Amino acid sequence: MKRNVLSLAALTASVFIIGTAEYLIAGLLPQVAGDLRVSEPTAGQAVTAYALGVVIGGPLVAMATSRMPRKGLALAMVLVFAVGSALCAFAGSYEMLLVGRVVSALSHAAFLAIAVVMATTLVPAEKVGTAIAVVASGFTVATLLGVPLGAMLGQAAGWRAPFLALTVLALVATVLLAVFLPRRDAPTTRIRDELHVVTRKPVLLAVVTTAVAFAGVTVVFTYIAPLLTRVARFSPATVSGLLLAYGAGSLIGNIAAGRLTDRSMSATVRGVLGGLTGVLALIPFAVVWQPTAVLAVLLLGLLGTAIIAPLQAVVLHHAGKAPTFAVAVNVGAFNLGAAAGSVGGGLILAAGAVRWTGLVGAALSLIGLALTYLILPRGRRQSGPTAPEEQPVTAAA
Repeated sequence: MKRNVLSLAALTASVFIIGTAEYLIAGLLPQVAGDLRVSEPTAGQAVTAYALGVVIGGPLVAMATSRMPRKGLALAMVLVFAVGSALCAFAGSYEMLLVGRVVSALSHAAFLAIAVVMATTLVPAEKVGTAIAVVASGFTVATLLGVPLGAMLGQAAGWRAPFLALTVLALVATVLLAVFLPRRDAPTTRIRDELHVVTRKPVLLAVVTTAVAFAGVTVVFTYIAPLLTRVARFSPATVSGLLLAYGAGSLIGNIAAGRLTDRSMSATVRGVLGGLTGVLALIPFAVVWQPTAVLAVLLLGLLGTAIIAPLQAVVLHHAGKAPTFAVAVNVGAFNLGAAAGSVGGGLILAAGAVRWTGLVGAALSLIGLALTYLILPRGRRQSGPTAPEEQPVTAAA
């Protein structure tokens, strides 16, 4: 049991490291642009390159490595991330920076898929949802602490320093995974099996639900700072504090949703999406008064990332013996939803209607809620997620 806890901790720490890289560069754009002699909008495309690497490259990597032993693949993906981070740290040109970002991104979805699947085999069947939430919390903490700390390091020591730090941390994580992860036989599933699972109606609908629902969150969250300063009239310093509270709420909501998923997957999925729809719909009216604006931000934090564990559990539940590719595709769906939501929110902001992003988010969340009734029919009781079948554990490497 102690070894399983250490294995889960090593997986979560690795997810934290990889998760920190995704948005780290957003806080360093002026430095990157000045050093590499490009405009800030051009430098910002490094964020887009990473997102495309996750959405497109992640599932392809997962499919191509479907027959590799899970432990060896996990180590390989973290090493790939380390290489990508090193390329960013020592990039002598903007083109090399993009290469490093894409290399790092290729490990993102594939590693998270492996981490989720392996985590569910380290706990009893009734704790699968909690295990998923613990792994996902690595990304929540990355957003809450990793990205701000990385940005601070970049401001103090130059934009290359955070990428160098991530390279070192990734190498340390590789050692921890090598020591603590149990060795498992290579999966026997074929690429055809992995593709067949993703094209099954419940899995495909779950992936669409993930993209739509997360777009509903990000259409508001991406532009929450101008919403709070322009409409609620908070100072920038107060907004920073509210975002910190949002991050803390996200961590709590994610873990709570994981535990509730263990009790009832369908009720948790619908409860979170229903609550999220209500909060998003109320945001345009709550932000006109500061006390209710604070409450709305806290509730959005609690529910915004609480959709991760139950939706990943739905995918695992329907994926059967071929879960890795399906989970990787669902990770890509989160990123695709985030990208679509940020674009939609940007258009609303440009139209001078930032106050009403919540209504668009609520509509998207409501669509996600409706889709759950096609994935998990109301009459069918789902007591909790089922861990995917894995090969028996052999000696630890």
